Amino acid sequence: MTKSRMDGSLTKHVAIIGAGPAGLFAAQHLAEAGVRVSLFDQRPSPARKFLMAGLGGLNLTHSEDPEVFLRRYRPAHTKLLQSVRDFPPAALREWSAGLGETTFEGSSGKVFPESFKASPVLRNWLKLLDQHAVTLHSNTRWHGFDETGGVLLQKSNEPVEAQAFDAILLALGGGSWARLGSDGAWVSVLRGKQIEVKELLPANCGFEVAFSDHFKDRYKGTPLKKIAVSHGERHVVGDAMLDASGIEGGVIYALSADLRDTILATGEAQIEIDLKPDVSADKLSAKLARPRGKQSVSNYLRKATGLPAAAIALMREAGPLPIEADELAVRIKALPVQLTAPRPIDRAISSAGGISFDEIDEHYMLSKLPGVFVAGEMLDWEAPTGGYLLQAVFATGRSAALGIKAYLQV
Repeated sequence: MTKSRMDGSLTKHVAIIGAGPAGLFAAQHLAEAGVRVSLFDQRPSPARKFLMAGLGGLNLTHSEDPEVFLRRYRPAHTKLLQSVRDFPPAALREWSAGLGETTFEGSSGKVFPESFKASPVLRNWLKLLDQHAVTLHSNTRWHGFDETGGVLLQKSNEPVEAQAFDAILLALGGGSWARLGSDGAWVSVLRGKQIEVKELLPANCGFEVAFSDHFKDRYKGTPLKKIAVSHGERHVVGDAMLDASGIEGGVIYALSADLRDTILATGEAQIEIDLKPDVSADKLSAKLARPRGKQSVSNYLRKATGLPAAAIALMREAGPLPIEADELAVRIKALPVQLTAPRPIDRAISSAGGISFDEIDEHYMLSKLPGVFVAGEMLDWEAPTGGYLLQAVFATGRSAALGIKAYLQV
């Protein structure tokens, strides 16, 4: 549909389905170009996942070398990488500063707004969108398209209605955190249109481990600080968290894609944990060669190595503790842990899979549905935590907006 301006010129009307960061960013670009934008979101308020992700500090992007940055994405689709090149971390930081939220680099290279929170960024962002007359329709679910291409929308429990727009952007997120809106319900709708959608899988997730009942009861919720985890040729240093059914945390999330794929292929995956990455095996062996006297093995290990009780208990989960100092050192430096399954997708930080990049053109338009564009986690890509996820969500939202502008010739 079109609406006339006061001067008689025509304004194109675009529907954006999904008010997460990809949808909001596309709305900003389109509205600033004079396009009339209607945002629809099934939740009562916008960007709920964005807010939740920012509770512990909004990690917008990362400051590492651009080419290293791009290698974090898998699969490495040319279109995705080009979008990030066209809208790199520096541009995202400049955008945040334009909202009154300058950014800083943490010691790890992660980039945060000065307030460290998502809420001030979102608040200022929504004010900007309001100034550009972007209309937000909350509690509105998308049900697909009618036979003429109209958008089927349902406000709360009201009847489903078809509405016509000049272009449509789908920015519905992936399949994680369904209670915040990313429920993957769109998959069946698009598959029904003969669009290839790869299975949505958990990404940046924890994993199940068959711990003993005693270990579960005693050590659930216990962190493992400053460890190193290896799987295959990959080796990551960081922290993890033990819980009643397994292990999660940053060091696990960094390996989660490889671990998930190994489990899908073989039924399980083994990691090796270095509980003392800053101490060599030889030094540990020398410390452990000292007489134990009447100390229990646990006390002896704790005093000789500084290992916390949870780490020592985890060593026991792998079998009886070795007696010889060299063997104990090996257990500390390469503790095997068998992972049996990734956590369900609704407990994952993000998801893998989605719309194949072969289904979209260079403007992020679905080739089988002219005038319908897609962005964000709906597409088939994944990345580790650390700012890479949001960077690509913003970048693809921008690319889709530019594609809509080209399609509408505005």
